[in-house]
Amino acid sequence: MSMTNTTHRDLITKHMPVFCAEGNNHGLVDHLDGDYIKLVKDEQGQHHWLPLSAVDHVDEYVHLNLSHAEVAQQWLTEDPHPQHRD
Repeated sequence: MSMTNTTHRDLITKHMPVFCAEGNNHGLVDHLDGDYIKLVKDEQGQHHWLPLSAVDHVDEYVHLNLSHAEVAQQWLTEDPHPQHRD
């Protein structure tokens, strides 16, 4: 039985590591931003956003249902909610 996105949303907390289906770490959760997980800035100072629909399950980590290559293709580098920009 898989969990709904609402359940995932309830379990995801700040600074949880995010792993792809292949076990690669893709960063830490900054916070939830609508239907997206916003990751903390990477080494280049860039935020990334991943859709909550990409979450497979949550334990002490956020596990995605995407491969490493799919994460790189699907994550956003710009705020999906432009009205939130400063």
